[in-house]
Amino acid sequence: MLVGSLLLFPTVSMKAQDKSLDYCAAKLQSTLKEITRSDGAIDYTMAPFHILQGEQKWDLAKVSNNNWVCGFWPGLLWYDYMYTHDANIRQQAEKFTDAMESIADKPISNHDLGFIIFCSIGNAYKITQKEEYKQTVLRAADNLIKLYNPKVGTILSWPAMRHYKNWPHNTIIDNMMNLEMLFWASKNGGGKNLYDIAVNHALTTMKYHFRKDYSCYHVAVYDTIDGHFIKGVTQQGYSDQSMWARGQSWAIYGFTMAYRETHDTRFLDFVQHVADVYLKRLPKDHVPYWDFDVPVTAETPRDVSSACIAASALLELSTYVSHDKAKYYRSSAEKILSNVSKNYQSKEKNSAMLLHSVGNFPGHGEVDASLIYADYYYMEALLRLKALRHHQPLMLQ
Repeated sequence: MLVGSLLLFPTVSMKAQDKSLDYCAAKLQSTLKEITRSDGAIDYTMAPFHILQGEQKWDLAKVSNNNWVCGFWPGLLWYDYMYTHDANIRQQAEKFTDAMESIADKPISNHDLGFIIFCSIGNAYKITQKEEYKQTVLRAADNLIKLYNPKVGTILSWPAMRHYKNWPHNTIIDNMMNLEMLFWASKNGGGKNLYDIAVNHALTTMKYHFRKDYSCYHVAVYDTIDGHFIKGVTQQGYSDQSMWARGQSWAIYGFTMAYRETHDTRFLDFVQHVADVYLKRLPKDHVPYWDFDVPVTAETPRDVSSACIAASALLELSTYVSHDKAKYYRSSAEKILSNVSKNYQSKEKNSAMLLHSVGNFPGHGEVDASLIYADYYYMEALLRLKALRHHQPLMLQ
């Protein structure tokens, strides 16, 4: 696909970008209003996580249950505060964030601690510089690496699958996202071992988690005796050999971040192949179906969450590559955001920002739904685009 051809597509104007961010801010206000009880109180131990098809209100997850998405809601509030500087939004962000701190110290049960803690408390520290937030992230990082298997070279994803699926050691592509917390912690008072584990995980994933065409497996299964790769399978994709849309987006984001943190050109070279196969196979409106290999009918659902994750990642990736590739990735990201904003916003249907995401199609979970992490990466991508235009850092440091 030629760079020039993508430049013919409409991109996001500054006016449209700010209009979309204003829309996001209004939707967060709607959600706060929705979850406020009649007596004016809010239960800060509960976080919005999805609105299922046909429903109008957010389902709430109890934070103490370690739902993997519970960090996105506080993270969204911090993003909104970055944009609006609204004191009430900051107050709400702090209260929802404070309700999550104990999760960092719980016995580790899965890899999602990075999503849970870093998107919420990590963002909170970067904005407020509160020492207690920093210490919580450092404890969470030390907790997460308890799942690392040095013989394999990756962090275990789902411990229960050792018995349920007979997978001795499984690592899902989503786990690349949790490495960001380890990289950050290693630079901010944590041990060098956190950095080394993150690098080893990324290198092992790069070696075994991808097919020859740079599409990724959802799950890589390894032996625990000598660490050899056993097989690649799926849990949420169409088939073991298909390209699950959100998984490929996690890979683009995760390896772009790995390059940012290491400056290892192996990651930069590799992620361009991973991004290119994703972009090459997108439908005309740049919003993928839930799996790139599923037979498409009029009823096949899209996955807007994948599009938003990819858009955010591509904007960052555009800052590390050659001039032509930079134009390609940035214009692709803007095309995604333009079409998502035009065709996939929830408007008046519910309090979420976006419609038409898919959580787990084979498991009949969250099919054609509004998902909190789709909203999170949508707003993140819009903020990154705004930062690019103002020559500012793309991510919180």
